[in-house]
Amino acid sequence: MVPPLALDIDGTLTTPTGRIDPRVFELLPAWDAPVVFATGKAFPYPVALANFLGREETVIAENGGVAYVGGETTVVGDPDAAWAVVEAFRERGGAVGWGDGDTVNRWRETEVAVSPDADEALLREVAATVEDVEVVDTGYAFHVKSTGVSKGRALERVAEALDLDPAAFVAVGDSENDASTFRVAGESYAVANADAVAREAADEVVAEEFMDGTVSVLAELRERVE
Repeated sequence: MVPPLALDIDGTLTTPTGRIDPRVFELLPAWDAPVVFATGKAFPYPVALANFLGREETVIAENGGVAYVGGETTVVGDPDAAWAVVEAFRERGGAVGWGDGDTVNRWRETEVAVSPDADEALLREVAATVEDVEVVDTGYAFHVKSTGVSKGRALERVAEALDLDPAAFVAVGDSENDASTFRVAGESYAVANADAVAREAADEVVAEEFMDGTVSVLAELRERVE
């Protein structure tokens, strides 16, 4: 049997231009084991992806702030503290940077995402004044979130709900927010475009970037059981 998967989305299941790679729709619907989509995006995004793939809605969103499995939602973290940081950041001249609609944060429940074009130094300076809040750079946004929240901890909860050992999972990702998943999963891969934190935490860094790297991992996993 192929192993269960914990897959990041942005930078891992996408093209270099940020689009979902069409091979996702060829490879993942037929994967004969649980697939957990673990992302920094808000909850609706991985749920929608799971639906379009015809898979169970088994997802981790907001860097572990929201986990959904078996029809039950777990929400952890302190959104009030995250927003307090962002409001203080704004008062000191910082900008969240997503425009008037801000669909990036509209459905977030546990954290706030700030544009990668924002003043990172100022944001981190403000966050350092608030207890138990941190800023995580995923390459796609600066995420202001509770320090106790991580994809890895959420994967442990999801695995328990699925009656699986977290070590049974193979994780693939590209960013520092995937490092905690890599430490929990039994086997982990960083795609070639991964940042330094993810590369250091992974068991292996594959030669290919973005979805090309993920495809190579899935192919190797299938070869093991054939």
